[in-house]
Amino acid sequence: MVRSTLILLIASFAAAAGAAYVYEGGWGSAGSGNGEFNNPTGLALSPNRNLYVADYHNDRVQYFTSAGSFLGKWDSYSAHGLTFGPNGRVYVTQYFGYRVQCFTAAGSLLYQWGSRGAGPGQFEFPRGVSCAANGRVYVADAGNHRVQYFTAAGVYEGQWGRSGTGQGEFNFPSGVGVSPSGRVYVAEYFGQRIQYFTANGSFLGSWGSRGGGPGEFYNPLFLAFGPDGTVFVDDSANDRVQYFTPTGSFLGSFGGTGSGPGQISLATGVAVWPTGARVYVGDFRNQRIQYFNRNEPAVTPASWGTIKALYR
Repeated sequence: MVRSTLILLIASFAAAAGAAYVYEGGWGSAGSGNGEFNNPTGLALSPNRNLYVADYHNDRVQYFTSAGSFLGKWDSYSAHGLTFGPNGRVYVTQYFGYRVQCFTAAGSLLYQWGSRGAGPGQFEFPRGVSCAANGRVYVADAGNHRVQYFTAAGVYEGQWGRSGTGQGEFNFPSGVGVSPSGRVYVAEYFGQRIQYFTANGSFLGSWGSRGGGPGEFYNPLFLAFGPDGTVFVDDSANDRVQYFTPTGSFLGSFGGTGSGPGQISLATGVAVWPTGARVYVGDFRNQRIQYFNRNEPAVTPASWGTIKALYR
């Protein structure tokens, strides 16, 4: 029993390490009609896997089935980032509205907070937004080079960050995400790196630099997580998505410059199925959403001798 269990574990680990994401489908075109886009940005999946899209220059949010059938929409000026809270509500950042709005899943406005400025609870170009399991709302306050966090009702609780290149400093933080373990990850648009922190902002680690190689970035924008903590980053100006272990070890990438199936022209927005089996990407200049499915490679189980050697 122990022997067979170990073989299955080794096989599953090998499959996870070698998994790649391949193009599966997509939808959208330029315009203002249902299912059309004028620069899609942030993406978020509802608990039942409907996809919500911040349709930035159409000043609205649209939502779809997992395969792209139009379900509904509502107005939100310069909608940029969005996320679902554990309460089922949708939080949307307004880039030029300098605030956060909270809606029902059907688009009824419940409340909003924020104004332009640098004080607590004020914003200068808010971009990414993410919710923790306890309902806390984190906002990437890009122009103020900081992260702020609030209660689920929008009451200011705290912040960290300032302009700079050191640990816990930011150069236009754009994406913020709370991992399954409760860590807070921040993508720096001009800083070309990912930093991660405790829930209250204590620095834990970072990775990345400017470039087009594995683990390098050219204006990373948003990020999302697989169920095991895998970090997916839309590496926007490199026209791709990269994914990493929770501590930043490179695992793979997909996309590439162009307008064909599976190609991207400015990656903006990423959302991951709860199982990690599908990843949605906002394709900003191609005015569409694409999705990629995980392709598990065939795995040949290791010999018993190899397995025993691993556990000595």
